[in-house]
Amino acid sequence: MSAVHALPAWIAVDWGSSNLRAWALDDQDRIIAQASSARGMLGLASDEFEDVLRVVINDWLPEDSNSSMPVLICGMAGARQGWVEAAYLPVPGEQAPAIDVLSGLAEQLTHVATRDRRIAVTIVPGLCQHQPAFDVMRGEETQLAGLVAAQPGYSGAVCLPGTHAKWAQLENGSITGFTTFMSGELYKLLSQDSVLKHSVAGGDLADEPQRQAFLAGIDAAMAEPARMTAALFGIRARDLLDERLDDEASRAALLGARLSGLVLGLELAGATCLQPQGSLITLIGDDTLCQRYRIALEHLGYRVSLAANADMILAGLGRIHHACQARLATD
Repeated sequence: MSAVHALPAWIAVDWGSSNLRAWALDDQDRIIAQASSARGMLGLASDEFEDVLRVVINDWLPEDSNSSMPVLICGMAGARQGWVEAAYLPVPGEQAPAIDVLSGLAEQLTHVATRDRRIAVTIVPGLCQHQPAFDVMRGEETQLAGLVAAQPGYSGAVCLPGTHAKWAQLENGSITGFTTFMSGELYKLLSQDSVLKHSVAGGDLADEPQRQAFLAGIDAAMAEPARMTAALFGIRARDLLDERLDDEASRAALLGARLSGLVLGLELAGATCLQPQGSLITLIGDDTLCQRYRIALEHLGYRVSLAANADMILAGLGRIHHACQARLATD
């Protein structure tokens, strides 16, 4: 935790499944302090959230309980199993009015009753859609709002890699639809809980043989996605039979890279089917994971732009916070 020398104007919080990050911001949205905790949503009961939050941000709060600090939270604190459920904001279907859903986030904040009067907590809603398929996101909507804050009128595809990767389509700064791919979770299950766990290991795509094995997996999944499960078992068979892979550690790293390529390639086969080759795709997320997506997408002929994860979260929360303050000022 970093200390503050003056009270912040407001506090931004990204509360995920595994951890939380908090930033103290001045009236120009400049960071004056930041802190984090490993107390994510999955390890908390609903009545524990306030105490965990107060431990993280207590030094940033006013001493006088007659004044309260605005605290804006995005992410899994608003899940059904979180602090208080923040209802999903629907993305319009094809026949619905073309409204700016990302701007609408500020109009559907969930206010949280707290014991500590020094904090005024609100939670950003997630997004949901019913057509063309049921889907939900929670947390990523704030990153998308941050992208639009940084690039007003943005149009194109945005990928947010993660355990459950989100692919969103934006037109003139408004989200028109999104799809979730469980690639991160699938890779974890295959590499840790399937027969493939005996054959694969993590590696580094800076190693050229591993990079080529990864890209070969991308190409195989893109070319024949219907044979994905056969290609997966082929990793185990290659481990047992390919005499060219004589060093055990190198073999496991190469096969791990191929597994990563196959799983990501299956995602890209579905996610890029409507994206013209050569078009721009923006990546927002963990830098290491985004670099893996970048390698794959550039190999397939796409242009790639990377946006820093924390920057997009803060820009999105800032956009929502100021929209809410402007609305309150006119009420």
